[in-house]
Amino acid sequence: MNELIAIIDDEPDILQLVTLQLQKNGFRTAGFADVAGFYDFLKEKSPNLIILDLMLSDSDGIEICKYLKGNSPTAAIPIIMLTARAEEFDKVLGLEIGADDYVTKPFSARELIARVKAILRRTQTSQADNLIKIVDGLTIDLQKYEVLANGKPIRLTATEFNLLKILAQKPGHVFSREYLLEQLWGDDKIVVERTIDVHIKNLRDKLGAYGQLIRNLRGIGYKLEG
Repeated sequence: MNELIAIIDDEPDILQLVTLQLQKNGFRTAGFADVAGFYDFLKEKSPNLIILDLMLSDSDGIEICKYLKGNSPTAAIPIIMLTARAEEFDKVLGLEIGADDYVTKPFSARELIARVKAILRRTQTSQADNLIKIVDGLTIDLQKYEVLANGKPIRLTATEFNLLKILAQKPGHVFSREYLLEQLWGDDKIVVERTIDVHIKNLRDKLGAYGQLIRNLRGIGYKLEG
């Protein structure tokens, strides 16, 4: 563990307690007593998880959560709401707008740490499921819908992306042109097998040196070597 956790709470005792407990469990922390300081922090860094008090002196935690979940750079960051408002309505509202968990005050520090770890495990598993590593340096991110070559995004069309995804999900497997046509265009009879060859050529060109991983088996189809 070395994940960065941001804590926003205007109660100094709570902020200190949560910070110390997280640090004791191997996490890095960034604590804020107001939302303005937290927003300045976000301009420079992206935490792995946010612990957010609902009742802040300078803002409403619900509105902050709405903003974070509606803003592309922060939408995927998990949020635990930490608050004295224990009514069911508040809990449901918090979860409906995108919060990942809800802990009420007074709370057990041990329980809070357990929930932080559980959410991070789920998040990391989900992210791993969304990544396909073809070879060192070449990765497909299914969630962001992008291909990275040596850390740099490659601009692919939707068809090229989906074609590479199909090949990458079964490395070494030979896919016939007919199968690829069916997966990409369904029952569209206007599209001919030659279309696959054109898209493969364009995909190879865009992948540069990695393009040679896509192999043509004459008269059969294509495979991706991992």
